[in-house]
Amino acid sequence: MDCYCGSQKSYKECCEIFHKNGGKTETAEQLMRSRYSAFVLANGDYLMQTHHKSTRPTKDKKNIEKWAKSVQWIKLEVLETTVNTVKFNAFFFENGKPDVIHENSKFVKENNHWYYLGFAK
Repeated sequence: MDCYCGSQKSYKECCEIFHKNGGKTETAEQLMRSRYSAFVLANGDYLMQTHHKSTRPTKDKKNIEKWAKSVQWIKLEVLETTVNTVKFNAFFFENGKPDVIHENSKFVKENNHWYYLGFAK
């Protein structure tokens, strides 16, 4: 099965590795892609674990999981990547209607580990 993140690799050879190793990716883009796959799988633990502690929405974990399960994920489109930002579109159906999340995400590397910070300005 192809990975949810659109990498052209199998899930087992791609995002599953990061889901099992606690998000130890080499790049911000790999982390973003693995987080997208975690949304597809409604893996709230991974989303919290890879969200930087300074911006982590721990009280919203259950709502995030519930929402992620309620939509039908279509595809991820990476538009632009820098060392610590990733601009992307995440396409999905919600209540039978197509929608898209367009985001320029910011990441930070601490102790050789990438974390999602939030929206880049």
